[in-house]
Amino acid sequence: MRRALAGLGIVAALLSACTQPKPADQAPAAVAPSPVPERKVTATDPGYKPAKSPTLDAVIKRGRLICGVHPGLPGFALPDARGAWRGFDVDVCRAVAAATLGDADKVKYVVIDAQDRFGALQKGQIDILSRNTSLTFARAAGLGLTFPVITYHDGQGFLVRRALGLGSAEELGGARICAQEDTASAGNLADWFRVRGMKYRAVMATGEAQARQLYEGESCDAFTADISALAASRSLMSNPNAHVILPQVISKEPLGPVVRQGDPTWAEIVRWTVYAELLAEELGLTSRTVEQARETATDPETRRLLGLEGNLGALLGLKSDWAYQVIRQVGAYHEIFRRDLGADSALQLDRGLNALWNAPRPGLMYAPPMR
Repeated sequence: MRRALAGLGIVAALLSACTQPKPADQAPAAVAPSPVPERKVTATDPGYKPAKSPTLDAVIKRGRLICGVHPGLPGFALPDARGAWRGFDVDVCRAVAAATLGDADKVKYVVIDAQDRFGALQKGQIDILSRNTSLTFARAAGLGLTFPVITYHDGQGFLVRRALGLGSAEELGGARICAQEDTASAGNLADWFRVRGMKYRAVMATGEAQARQLYEGESCDAFTADISALAASRSLMSNPNAHVILPQVISKEPLGPVVRQGDPTWAEIVRWTVYAELLAEELGLTSRTVEQARETATDPETRRLLGLEGNLGALLGLKSDWAYQVIRQVGAYHEIFRRDLGADSALQLDRGLNALWNAPRPGLMYAPPMR
């Protein structure tokens, strides 16, 4: 019996030894998962079909873009002496026409009042609204509209007569203030005075022109609107130097084009048209140099932007040279800003927040990579 038990003990010991874990230096190495390379979507993929856009199809079939613009705001949208529309918002539409139709002049401009601007877009009367319109929560979430990109970072301020000797908006207690009804400016005005426990008398106008006339006729002591709009209005007054914009900025007003929801490809086309202008500035391209750059560029991002590599435009149903046409016919962002709003314009606005992210005095303008 003792011999049998001893034999069983030996067998158990052998089995135990077989099941003991190996020392750490003998443990099998963990097998790392194989990295999954990023798959780049290209228009040359087998079976690839570009995203569909009902709006793009309609624009191409019609042969022109229908753009809703301000009735007349210097620097943003205003017919020149020959009746041709000029301005920053106008150039957004011209750029989209260049991207989609290859011709920046194939645009029909439809004058839209502030009260009607969203309805015209919702009803399909225009393809794009480019009319100094602020992105807000309620507008983005409640109107069935999309704000694809910010083209100009603005803020609301106050215009007053220099003769009043005012140095601050805090001195406007009890003042009569002109504002446009049914605009973000009217709501911002009420909020700003309410927070400070100050009283004021609102003098409401149906549009910018009427608000300016009321102010010039001294029916109000101050005129409030986006600072860029105040600079535009001041440029039309009989004596612009007699008026000053107070230093306070009472709101954030991110301005940009608006399109209908339900057509994401069209929203991307508008978004990347503006990004192309920003990337052109960042890459040192201008309307005068882009043609030569298309022949000599070696930088990969420049080549992709100009349609020399990757054919990225096909992902949105556009031709390979869509961005090249935007830059050649309309310009890089800094060219557009300078001629419409900056040093070469009557408004003389600084870039400020609208400078590039990597400028010596950095701003907020930033475009994702072209890849």
